[in-house]
Amino acid sequence: MPASPRLLAAAVTVAACLGAQAVPAAAAEPVVSRGVTIPAFYTPPATLPAQNGALVRSEPLPLALSLPGIDGPLPGRATRLMYKSTDSTGRPVAVTGAYVEPTSAWRGTGPRPLVAVAPGTLGQGDQCAASLGLQHPVLFNGRTLSVGYETLAVYRLLAKGVAVVITDYAGLGATDRLHTYVNRVDEAHAVLDAVRAARSLNGASITRTSRVGLFGYSQGGGATAAAAELQPAYAPDVVLAGTYSGAPPADLTAVTEAIDGSDLAGALGWSVNGFLQSEPSLRPLADKHLNAAGKAALKDLSTRCVGDALFAYNSARSTAWTTDGRSLGDIIEAEPALRDFLADQRIGTMKPSGPVRVATGVNDDLVPHGQSRDLAVSWCHKGADVTYKPVVLPDAGRGLLNHVAPLLADQGSAISWLTDRLDGEPATSNCATLPAQP
Repeated sequence: MPASPRLLAAAVTVAACLGAQAVPAAAAEPVVSRGVTIPAFYTPPATLPAQNGALVRSEPLPLALSLPGIDGPLPGRATRLMYKSTDSTGRPVAVTGAYVEPTSAWRGTGPRPLVAVAPGTLGQGDQCAASLGLQHPVLFNGRTLSVGYETLAVYRLLAKGVAVVITDYAGLGATDRLHTYVNRVDEAHAVLDAVRAARSLNGASITRTSRVGLFGYSQGGGATAAAAELQPAYAPDVVLAGTYSGAPPADLTAVTEAIDGSDLAGALGWSVNGFLQSEPSLRPLADKHLNAAGKAALKDLSTRCVGDALFAYNSARSTAWTTDGRSLGDIIEAEPALRDFLADQRIGTMKPSGPVRVATGVNDDLVPHGQSRDLAVSWCHKGADVTYKPVVLPDAGRGLLNHVAPLLADQGSAISWLTDRLDGEPATSNCATLPAQP
């Protein structure tokens, strides 16, 4: 879907960050991904500021779902962001996202709070970015299908007077690299630095004393879980009032086995692509084990969104992608370098900061319920303040339905729990009863 001339001509806020001049988006050219024009805004400059969370550029973002109101547009005014972060290798990376200033008043205690929303799986093509989803909730041109399903949670938070910043993650949206799908460090840093970027935005009503919460489900649940673990070391200035982690993929070895042959089998390709982006030394192993069909699938998936991948790769099995017919799970088990890489991605080895709420559907076999629950148990053993919520729903029979239904069923309760933390109410841990729960 071509970008409108109005969008491409939108004004860019020029700011100085530690002496580095923000580079206007007009200095770059738009990029086309599967027939979709990605505005020039998303092309990072050659040089980034030194400080993590520093704002690189910003511009107004038109919300597709907006209504006029007495006090301003409902649910609020949106700003597209690009900010600096650091990836898992220690390299600087440009990350895009969006901040939404709510029209509704915050009626809790203290100044208006901020929630960083970490999106669930959207795909790996730049056109799939969550910030673009706020502008184009449904993107379909015959070659790609992207649905901005995170809009529901964003708007529910805005209705409560909570400011929202949503990250696109490293490499999703920003066109200079591939999205490092489910890399816990990249995602955690992107989430925490989104908070810093929002704080520095001119005109935002949030302050340094605003309480901060994190909200994410599925890929987003893993990102917020990792952010809560890494916050003390990486972002001590971002004190967390509460973190919601829904269906977190804490153990990627278990998740890899679960999604192989499932509705969301395309996520296998996004994972491998992301691993190779983060750790190029693994490429000889990929070249050794992937056949022509596997390499073609990875290249194709690198440009797809979750919508079209559901159709193109539904029930695909990795045994068709390998030179010897073994599954990717079997190959990972046999290769020490791959085992070590996935072990390093494990979430649950550190105590999270602040109270956390872990929710998982008991019938979820796409991001398996057991490994998500194990994360909660691990955190409890480390003395964390954990509220664990098993979401009990009828077995829908298909992996994707069993994974998505708990998101919808529990979202209201999750937002209520998080806004209570933003209002200063203490959480009540149920770690003492967790071992006896299903």
